[in-house]
Amino acid sequence: MSAVAVTAGGLLSPEDLAPLRRPLGRDLDGPELEVFVNDLADRPELWIERVHHDPTQRSYEELISDEHVTAWLICWMDDHDTGFHDHDRSSGAVAVVSGAIREERLRIDGPPSDRRLQAGQSFHFSSADIHRVRHAGSDPAVTIHVYSPPLLNMGAYTIGQDGVLARHSMPSSEELRPLAEQPGRP
Repeated sequence: MSAVAVTAGGLLSPEDLAPLRRPLGRDLDGPELEVFVNDLADRPELWIERVHHDPTQRSYEELISDEHVTAWLICWMDDHDTGFHDHDRSSGAVAVVSGAIREERLRIDGPPSDRRLQAGQSFHFSSADIHRVRHAGSDPAVTIHVYSPPLLNMGAYTIGQDGVLARHSMPSSEELRPLAEQPGRP
């Protein structure tokens, strides 16, 4: 695993977060996280100076970390791809603030569902969802991701030559990348 470009702006203060719509004192569900991530995306003065694009890897910075929520700013360029993964026990939401990304979700009955999201769009997911996020389009992209409960672990997936899906546990501090793909498999 290569090093990850992480900027050093520090976590946002409680004063920075006060105007944002967020239930306090408990974990949030997917729709609540989507409201919160959109509020955060609409406050670029809180994160715009942390945007940094690196063509060799995603750049990301943790914005919020408390007992109920973590939030990350992620910068994307060509060929940046998470591979298929889950978020262990955390639900989440993503807001696209510039550029475009593609989200695919695994399905048993056919190829992954596939949608392209651009600036101003968002989505949420449950802890049970297995998805892949990658850069789309020609311009660099910036996204904000929020998770509740705080994201500590993830599962990354491979499909063996025998068609068996395998989960590999990893800490959230490691960068997600597609795991080695098997010949003849997506």
